[in-house]
Amino acid sequence: MAAPRSRVSDPTGGASIPGSVIDSLLEALALKDERRTGWQLRGVEEPESVAAHSWGVAYLVVAIGETFESELPGIDLDAALRLAVVHDVAEARTGDVPTRADPEAAGDLPDEADQEAAERRAMADIAGELPGPVLEEWEEYERRESPEATLVKELDLLDMCLQALHYESTGRYDPTASGPGDPDAFAEYDALDEFFATAEPRLRTDTGRGYFDRIRNRYVEARDREE
Repeated sequence: MAAPRSRVSDPTGGASIPGSVIDSLLEALALKDERRTGWQLRGVEEPESVAAHSWGVAYLVVAIGETFESELPGIDLDAALRLAVVHDVAEARTGDVPTRADPEAAGDLPDEADQEAAERRAMADIAGELPGPVLEEWEEYERRESPEATLVKELDLLDMCLQALHYESTGRYDPTASGPGDPDAFAEYDALDEFFATAEPRLRTDTGRGYFDRIRNRYVEARDREE
């Protein structure tokens, strides 16, 4: 006779946990399926999700965050790690809007003020019922005033550059191919150059620029090998 199957049981019935908390947690999971739009426009095969990018930023906090300490005195890397985890949660509802260096392409993007307002509404909705300080930490990241927020933005940009290096080195895209990519979307830039063009002017620290230069040099080597 087969043993009876075990079932998950909750003696409290979960009565103390509001259903809105579960709804909020479920909505944030959409980041696992939300693809990064810039890579899609470039025709990258199976591009990373927003959640994968957030993991990449969090990993960089752990892996190299301490190398920024001389320029960001008093930084709390544990607090920065929390900001890294939540920094793109609003995109679970608003979607990912790419940053463009090409002025003509940038003109097709949503108005920046409207996009910021939409993200704030989304975060108030998604995180407002959560017991943890997700909304407050997201707002801290958006202000870019604390050393933790500054670090996470630096690493947000560096993660994008590392991802471009990875895609270039592994041949994961063909900008001339038909499909989800748009060959005309990056007409002003070769290969994945625009991702570096959007990142460079937004870096604030010498340490961040040092990592950027090393990553870009590796990217150029990989790009030029393909030509």
